[in-house]
Amino acid sequence: QVQLVESGGGLVQAGGSLRLSCGVSGGTSSSYHMGWFRQAPGREREFVAGISSSGASTYSGNSVAGRFTISRDNAKNTVYLQMNSLTSEDTAVYYCAAQMVRGPPKWSRYEYHYWGQGTQVTVSS
Repeated sequence: QVQLVESGGGLVQAGGSLRLSCGVSGGTSSSYHMGWFRQAPGREREFVAGISSSGASTYSGNSVAGRFTISRDNAKNTVYLQMNSLTSEDTAVYYCAAQMVRGPPKWSRYEYHYWGQGTQVTVSS
């Protein structure tokens, strides 16, 4: 059973940066496309960014494009989300998710098979 553990969340001032990490255990991370999602109170879970199993392909949601960057280190079984120019709108619980490789990656949250517990990111204005 694959387990995902997020870390790196916290409180940051608007305009600041954070880097989230997602450790993958119970499986080989290179066997999964990976994604980051977020959920703010009263809102649906939103796609943030995704990366293919090899790292060759990435995709970011419109609200974070140009500010957030997803990357991965398969040798360390870890996926990262670098978040820059944070605003209060980025405040949410951030979740890491894994999608079994059955073809090209898909970015819908319904295509992901494993989820972490989430890490809180709070941006103060």
